[in-house]
Amino acid sequence: MTQNRLAPTAAETALHIDSLRIENPPITLREMALDRLRNAIIAGAFAPGQRLVERTLCDQLGVSRSVIREVLRHLEAEGLVETAPKQGPIVALLDWNLARQIYDIRTALETTAVADCARNADAATKEKLKKVLEDLDRNSAKDDALTILSATTEFYETIFLSGGHEIAWDIVKRLNGRISRLRVMTLSTTNRKVSGPAKMREIFNAILRNDPDAASVACRDHISEAAGIAQTLLALEKDLDQKV
Repeated sequence: MTQNRLAPTAAETALHIDSLRIENPPITLREMALDRLRNAIIAGAFAPGQRLVERTLCDQLGVSRSVIREVLRHLEAEGLVETAPKQGPIVALLDWNLARQIYDIRTALETTAVADCARNADAATKEKLKKVLEDLDRNSAKDDALTILSATTEFYETIFLSGGHEIAWDIVKRLNGRISRLRVMTLSTTNRKVSGPAKMREIFNAILRNDPDAASVACRDHISEAAGIAQTLLALEKDLDQKV
């Protein structure tokens, strides 16, 4: 005698689960506000130490106070916002001690990643890096910091992932807000707009030759130059603050 089947088959369960998938999730209002405020801080529209007044941000972004509070909490976790006594949320301050630590982390992670990328890079990886650098060269002359940052991030993401450094890239992404602020600051110097892409091309040329040692050296030189510029600029900024 045939019994009534109450339990779904594995195929039915899989079909049911697949039907829950959201193929193209919409960008929420919170995500849009987060992206715009993050970019504004990175681009320098808000000065370090400047108060972030909720009501003003609500008017500027056209969102509710609850959304602004969520956004500020997220940016605080990224290190772009901090809470100052008697002031509330402010744009996080940058000093050389913090910047030095970020550059040290970058050196440790990036030199290893570029070496492994150079060791293992195939034709597809090399072609992708070539296109990113071409895009970077086109945008460097436009003085559009956020577009330059986007291309730079894609360049390093390709290197880390093709080199098998997914966990290290996760760490870099968590620091990316602060890394981007430092990049924008160093890009404010004319020479860096030329030397930065040139240094990245040295890294690429070493990857093109599958030369891990040369890639690692080029990467270390690139970060060292950026760190030197940042140290000088932050020292000047500190002197100006003390004179005010």
